[in-house]
Amino acid sequence: MITTRFAPSPTGRLHVGNIRTALHNWMLARRSGGTFILRIDDTDAERSREDYVDAIRADLDWLGIAWDSEERQSARFDRYETAFAALKAAGRIYPCYESAQELDVKRKIALGRGLPPIYDRAALKLTEAERAAKEAEVIAPHWRFLLDHAEPIVWDDGIRGPQKFDAAQLSDPVIRRADGSWLYMMPSAVDDIDMGVTQVLRGEDHVSNTAVQIQIFTALFAAKFAATEGATKMLPAFAHEALLVGREGKLSKRLGSLGCDAFRERGIEPEAILSLLARLGTSEPVEPIVDRARLIESFDLATFGRAPAKFDEEDLNRLNAGIVHQLPFSAVATRLPPGMDEAGWHVIRPNLAHVGEAESWWRLVTGPIAQPSFADEDKAFLAEAARLLAWGDNPWGALTNALKDATGRKGKPLFLPLRQALTGMDHGPDMGELLPLIGEAEARARLEQAAG
Repeated sequence: MITTRFAPSPTGRLHVGNIRTALHNWMLARRSGGTFILRIDDTDAERSREDYVDAIRADLDWLGIAWDSEERQSARFDRYETAFAALKAAGRIYPCYESAQELDVKRKIALGRGLPPIYDRAALKLTEAERAAKEAEVIAPHWRFLLDHAEPIVWDDGIRGPQKFDAAQLSDPVIRRADGSWLYMMPSAVDDIDMGVTQVLRGEDHVSNTAVQIQIFTALFAAKFAATEGATKMLPAFAHEALLVGREGKLSKRLGSLGCDAFRERGIEPEAILSLLARLGTSEPVEPIVDRARLIESFDLATFGRAPAKFDEEDLNRLNAGIVHQLPFSAVATRLPPGMDEAGWHVIRPNLAHVGEAESWWRLVTGPIAQPSFADEDKAFLAEAARLLAWGDNPWGALTNALKDATGRKGKPLFLPLRQALTGMDHGPDMGELLPLIGEAEARARLEQAAG
């Protein structure tokens, strides 16, 4: 069974890139009948906030991305201590005493020499006496994972294909800060093992992290890290999707600020967001799809390309209109203006780009409307319309046919003055459906008013 996870840090609100990652992991799990885990990566006690945790849950709930279980890294520190001790006993982690400033100088020197800014493993060269001296100075160490340079790191990426890294070209990652707090690399691997995660799907900016974490996984397995029930003893399958870029083809800061609040304020439907993000960057057509089962059924990593996925807000607006035109009355009833029933929704819906626009269009029924000024010949025509108006199963068809016979008008000269008199607009809903909603008395009153 496939098990995926979405692991946001509660240090801010979800943005469009986070939403895409969550959606794809959810779809990957749902397509196989598997499990989707929400894992709150809240090891950073200073920056993590509970209101952000609540906001993450609320946003996923609004989008309809339901998780099967929730985990909190802050509740799992004992597991990280166990893993840390196992790796330490295996000689795979080591203490380092450089300050942030010293490390920054080392990076700049390496770059100045045209070398990659890789940690030089100076801490491994310290003698026991030198380490004792550091500790005597009360210099708390940070801890790095010792990468194995003997073998290349390889995996078959679900999107990028075969991957190969030379571990010697990577820095030994810091897994624990000097204050004892945890960084991302080791806790994430421990969680994936304990939670039985079988598929890790994330952005291509994590490719080098995956290379490092593969060695952490294998080191934990070799150290006989005590697994919990349901834990996996196999590496997850990894896949890295292309990052989102803006319309201009470059990484956009705006994409980092677009979140569910912004979408809600603009009247964007969750289904429109899902329709766009589900297939963005794939060979599948991006189209307005209300039925999420259709999206899930078509989800396939084999359709993902390597080119950057372009997020265009105009595409989102287009999709939103397409979604709104499909929404049944039951899905929007609580958001419609008072008095609008299912028939009213059916009439107004084709003219909407957002559900919130229904109120202004509904005024065509409830009034008042602002009529334009009419020429004398049109006033006479509208007076005849008021006289000929008769109610039945198809009052609009009956009226226009009677006026055509009585006046000889047809096409625009026939229909436009009637629409303007009855709605105050040159365009809008189908008049055959709208006129019965306006009602006979109100329709006659509007025609008589327009006729002067």
